[in-house]
Amino acid sequence: MATDPNSAASILDVRDIDGPPFDDIMAALENLESDERLRLIAPFEPKPLYEVLEARGFTYESEQREDVWNVHIEHA
Repeated sequence: MATDPNSAASILDVRDIDGPPFDDIMAALENLESDERLRLIAPFEPKPLYEVLEARGFTYESEQREDVWNVHIEHA
């Protein structure tokens, strides 16, 4: 994922969301401007999300740090 150091970044930490975080993630993506990035913090690798991101025109890069996944998402 190309990262523009001048672009804004939002953070969505879904570790404390009660229930599936999919709707929260989609809401955050709907509000994401073309020059913004979203950093998703999750307790697991959100593999099912990757296909949805690609279908909606987003690129992503995932990394695991200890037991937490960080997924950096931006418009393609």
